[in-house]
Amino acid sequence: MTETSGSVDTPAAARSVGGVDAGTETESNKAARKRRRREPPPDPIPLPGLVDAHTHLAACGGRDAESVRAILDHAERVGVGQVVTVADDMVDARWAVEAAHWDRRAFAAVALHPTHAAELDDAAKAELEQMLADPRVVAVGETGLDHYWPGKSESCASPDAQAEAFRWHIDLAKRIGKPLMIHNREADRDLLDILAETTAPETVIMHCFSGDRNVARECVDRGFILSFAGTVSFANAAELRAAAELVPDDQILVETDAPFLTPHPYRGQPNQSYCLPYTARALAEVRGIDDIEMARILGDNARRVYRLPLQ
Repeated sequence: MTETSGSVDTPAAARSVGGVDAGTETESNKAARKRRRREPPPDPIPLPGLVDAHTHLAACGGRDAESVRAILDHAERVGVGQVVTVADDMVDARWAVEAAHWDRRAFAAVALHPTHAAELDDAAKAELEQMLADPRVVAVGETGLDHYWPGKSESCASPDAQAEAFRWHIDLAKRIGKPLMIHNREADRDLLDILAETTAPETVIMHCFSGDRNVARECVDRGFILSFAGTVSFANAAELRAAAELVPDDQILVETDAPFLTPHPYRGQPNQSYCLPYTARALAEVRGIDDIEMARILGDNARRVYRLPLQ
């Protein structure tokens, strides 16, 4: 068989695309994807009046007054005027209270995250109660149940320890009269049952709501506030969008849960409070209303629920 032009097996040529080695090109694409994951999303078009109902300033790099101010200045430029920074453990709780005093735009929520529930000894209880007397601390949270991590992480509290700590936090929220901020991961029924048997506080916030429309209806019927994060914009979140559509105007919040859960199309990239307008606009689209009106509803709700001062 006579070889013709283009039919010769030339491995080097086959590996080459436009004069660039295909193996090198593949590595370059992988490196580019990794770089993009480290890059922060661009600033959204400003959407005034928003409040980030749940963020983690420390995990976003805000570990002193200057860095917190920079994060909040950035957020304010796109319309996010106030944030609630949330604690997971006692070290984080102390820091969150400090951050709330460093900047007038920051407020704190303190509790032991359910994965840290085993750390809730008498000393921790006394310190949390003292922190929650501070007017800059506006909620008990995040507390609740996490059925995902037990068995996967040796340091995670057992389900029984989580339930016991959750009941204590519920009682604390009722005694001090501040909202209860809920973390719920794969524990819908158990969590709702505990809230029913203990009698829920007046204000319950379902942080980063992730349930389906049936769970959403039950929460709405009980008067709970549902807070939606960037997950509502994800391509695979049709059921979550259905839940977001049915929540009444006065029972909905928006949050970043930064540095996690960056909204589409920047999923996987670093999240901060300045990204909140992306999620607010996603909610506006789901609910079929104007972006500005959605921002007004979300901001007014957060200021009412957390009793934040008007700016």
